[in-house]
Amino acid sequence: MKAMIFAAGLGTRLRPITDTLPKALVPVCGEPLLGHVIRKLVAAGADDLTVNVHHFPDQIIEWLGARDFGVPVHISDERKQLLETGGAIRHARPLLDGTEPFLIHNVDILSDIDLRALMAAAPAEAVATLLVSERKTRRYLLFDPDSMRLKGWTDIATGEVRSPFPSLDPSRCRLLAFSGIHYLSPAVFPLMEPWPERFPIMDFYLKICRDVPVYGVAAPAGSTLVDVGKLDTLAEAESICRAIRN
Repeated sequence: MKAMIFAAGLGTRLRPITDTLPKALVPVCGEPLLGHVIRKLVAAGADDLTVNVHHFPDQIIEWLGARDFGVPVHISDERKQLLETGGAIRHARPLLDGTEPFLIHNVDILSDIDLRALMAAAPAEAVATLLVSERKTRRYLLFDPDSMRLKGWTDIATGEVRSPFPSLDPSRCRLLAFSGIHYLSPAVFPLMEPWPERFPIMDFYLKICRDVPVYGVAAPAGSTLVDVGKLDTLAEAESICRAIRN
């Protein structure tokens, strides 16, 4: 199975740490975030990895080159321009395309979630399956409560709703938060061809979900997941990391 790790981001919410260090190499429990995610993906069956780079790319490339994770690790180079999440996937098509689905994992997500279970739960017809959870946030994805097919997005603080279904009623949907982990069919690549070079993957999902199947899979109750995207989450991440290891 192929997998891609989003490691190109500027990590602005982790400044001043990321003024001299890429977010991917921020340490948690003595190991960079990138190391934690690589080990999790390999344990889930990934045997071919791609890491995209932009912010302090040479540091990431040097760190990867000094280690052997038992699987090939490729670099998707975005030094010239940060392509956002959707553009990053399309840019990495030569490394990801094939006959089997592939995983995408944000570098700043630590969890005890069973990725094999996510892949097993993905509907066979899905173009994309998004790992989601019940955690509290202001921005939620909207799913059909019966089929778990994606219907839209909402910001509960402002009341904004984005959906290709004009008559969608958010109160009749299941509201779940995206985890930064998704499982994609290679069928996404032809659908991306009309899109600009840079685009967010969520914009893409919200556009295509009317015509092609995009599903959500909810993390099991009691699962632990932390977004290590801000300074105040680093301490939480350390605690979670120790709990996961134990």
